[in-house]
Amino acid sequence: MAYYMGVDVGTSSLKTILTDEKGVVLAGCAKNYQFSSPCSGYAEQDPEEWWSAAVETIRAVLGETHLSGEQIEGIGFSGQMHGLVPLGADGKPVRRAILHCDARSTKQLAEITRTLGTQGVRDELMNPVFTGFLLPSLLWVRDEEPENYAKIEKVCLPKDYIKFRLTGELTSDYSDAGATLAFDLKNSCWNKRILKAFDLPEEWFPPCYDSYAAVGTVSTAAAGQTGLSTRTKVVAGGGDQVMQRLGNGADDDTAATVNIGTSGQVCFQSAAPLLNPALNTNMFYGFDKNTWILYGAIMNAGLSLSWWRSIIRNKSYDALNASVEKIPVGSRGLVFLPYLNGERTPHLNPNISGAFIGANLDTTRACMSRAVMEGVTYALYQCLEICRSLDLNADVLISSGGGSRSRVWRQIQADVFGIPLKVAQSEEQACLGACICAAVGCGQYASVGQACRAMVRYHDWMVEPIAENHERYQESYQLFKEIYASSGGVLEKAALMGRRYIE
Repeated sequence: MAYYMGVDVGTSSLKTILTDEKGVVLAGCAKNYQFSSPCSGYAEQDPEEWWSAAVETIRAVLGETHLSGEQIEGIGFSGQMHGLVPLGADGKPVRRAILHCDARSTKQLAEITRTLGTQGVRDELMNPVFTGFLLPSLLWVRDEEPENYAKIEKVCLPKDYIKFRLTGELTSDYSDAGATLAFDLKNSCWNKRILKAFDLPEEWFPPCYDSYAAVGTVSTAAAGQTGLSTRTKVVAGGGDQVMQRLGNGADDDTAATVNIGTSGQVCFQSAAPLLNPALNTNMFYGFDKNTWILYGAIMNAGLSLSWWRSIIRNKSYDALNASVEKIPVGSRGLVFLPYLNGERTPHLNPNISGAFIGANLDTTRACMSRAVMEGVTYALYQCLEICRSLDLNADVLISSGGGSRSRVWRQIQADVFGIPLKVAQSEEQACLGACICAAVGCGQYASVGQACRAMVRYHDWMVEPIAENHERYQESYQLFKEIYASSGGVLEKAALMGRRYIE
């Protein structure tokens, strides 16, 4: 029996699972942490905290299964996308990582757009320019922290830092590198024109591989720290969106996924790149340079519910879910806009605030809890509508993330979307996707598709939409969109005012 390990470097935790060659999860461990926000709109993490969490969780799953490092054939990685990890000559971070949900680089966005021009953004980037991506974050360090910028010798993405600590070699993959705004999506390499335009040395950027490509083995030093073996192969891995799709068994263009994690996405795969004329979705590589994914992304999905639970001091998801189930569809007229840290699809605005609209004397805490779930789902429905407008359709959605573990939230999703949902048995789909890539990279399976069919299983139930609820949700959803259309400027003023008070 062969064994594989998958590590997911998330925004709020690092998770590690260990599976056999059939995808059966034998052990799992998570280490929670928080990102820091030294100023309003900032989101940073210490990469050393990720490495410490990786060491702890790898050792934990080895200990739980009583397997030796010698028995682990390969290890794969998933990671939060877009973030900047700048490294010095000694390989150590010169500052904390700037994360995907960071909103500080608005001035740099203007510089990028001004330098490339509207058509240049369309032709070179094929994606919207947004804060939290590696390129604008790197330019922010250049402009605001020149002493740190002068120390930079290499840059990488969050999961690639863990790989670097594990192997001693800095590498990336197409899915993650392609989502930095510094990559040439037409030629599968770092974009020389963009790097030259912003005077960025090409040698700062690591070589890239398919997600299932073996890129090294565990170093002697890392083996001593983690308990792994120096014979364990390390594969390139991928961005969490791509790894989640694989962990959900979605390896081709017949399957679409909806994810409610810290952030949220509706994602389709395509055999060829698709350019959205509105540039309010993202189009990046899939698990290799011959596959593509197009998705709409929202900033505050599960993060909205975590924030709300902290407000009401509710420590139990079970109790919260039970209270929400008692509230009728539409939350008694209350609508929540989940723009707590700006929004990507479709508004592309880091400077808008969230809101509850429609509160009245019948509004209860449970109404507000349900409105948060519904508001996040409306935002994802907007992503789905945009994907549909690009001729991407699905008869079934595969639901994942925290939103798939709540019975009431699963039903809300099915009812709002009007599409049946199915759910994979493994709750850690991104980790499982990393294990799938490791199994392919070690030669266990000949292809990603073969590995998915062998290693992914689904619950034997399907969440069917209730037609009456779908119709009722259409009215609330239209109101959700109208609120932003009529009050987006007000939400932006409120967000900027709030930042001034905090600062």
